[in-house]
Amino acid sequence: MTWVNRGAEFADLLRTFKTSAWRWECQGTYHEPEEQGPIQAWREGRPDFAFVEPWFAQIRRQRAEGKRFERVRMLTDPLTEYLQWLAAMTHLNIAAGEDIRWIGETEARELGAPRHDFYILDDERVAIMHFDERGAAGAEVTDDPVVVDDHRRWRDTVWPVAVRHAELFEPAKRSP
Repeated sequence: MTWVNRGAEFADLLRTFKTSAWRWECQGTYHEPEEQGPIQAWREGRPDFAFVEPWFAQIRRQRAEGKRFERVRMLTDPLTEYLQWLAAMTHLNIAAGEDIRWIGETEARELGAPRHDFYILDDERVAIMHFDERGAAGAEVTDDPVVVDDHRRWRDTVWPVAVRHAELFEPAKRSP
């Protein structure tokens, strides 16, 4: 395993994958410093998601290159304020080209989903996320076939039963 630090080194992982990135998010709250102002603005009824525009631009470029970015977010019970905030802006991620789905915590646990966040990159590497009081601290990255197979198996178990964002949070957009 190789350790990749937060910041530019970690961002390179998400810029340099070849065909696909898949993310499992299972924390009820992430303590990213750059999100604190936007969360407070949202609380006050002044949602401002401009801080995440560079991410959206990156996703649009990657989609234009034919790359996929998919993720499943676990919904805690009860739903944390942080996850409510994420749900309020997820339509922007989707508009940029991400495929985002949600699964309830009880169902995820029944399926044996892990309690750690991770990315699967190009079905060849896994980045196991680590967090501290300042948010994402970095990730352990490995191409060990056993670790990769385990994480792909979790993805393949959770992905088909997770619910698309629009079906869960935007009922007016549901298909008849």
